[in-house]
Amino acid sequence: MQELRIWDRRIVVVPTAVLISAIGGTIPSFSATATLMVLAVGSGMIWLGLSGQFTRRPGGMVSRAAAWWAVPVLMIALTELFSFLHGSRGDYPTVSALFDPILEHYLPRALGWFGWIMGFWGLMRR
Repeated sequence: MQELRIWDRRIVVVPTAVLISAIGGTIPSFSATATLMVLAVGSGMIWLGLSGQFTRRPGGMVSRAAAWWAVPVLMIALTELFSFLHGSRGDYPTVSALFDPILEHYLPRALGWFGWIMGFWGLMRR
């Protein structure tokens, strides 16, 4: 088993994700700054994922119960595609347009950043 590096431990990863999320929560949605931050954080995590500089956990088989999570994800994706193809009018709003009133506030936006970072981190370690 590979030894954990100091920066690969939860005690470092979680506070770092909280700090990045706290900063990301202050940035308005769909701004150039938000795009640059997503690109910077995402690129850094992709680089870490491809470099193999952290401990990987063994992946398991997908259980039948876990496969059911594909149903709501697929439904949201199909709704977004349908709305996009129909021009995102008032009758067919996109999912992002539906979330805009919620994401106008700091706390939900920061929690969204935190969820994205930790989800990406979990996927990278598989």
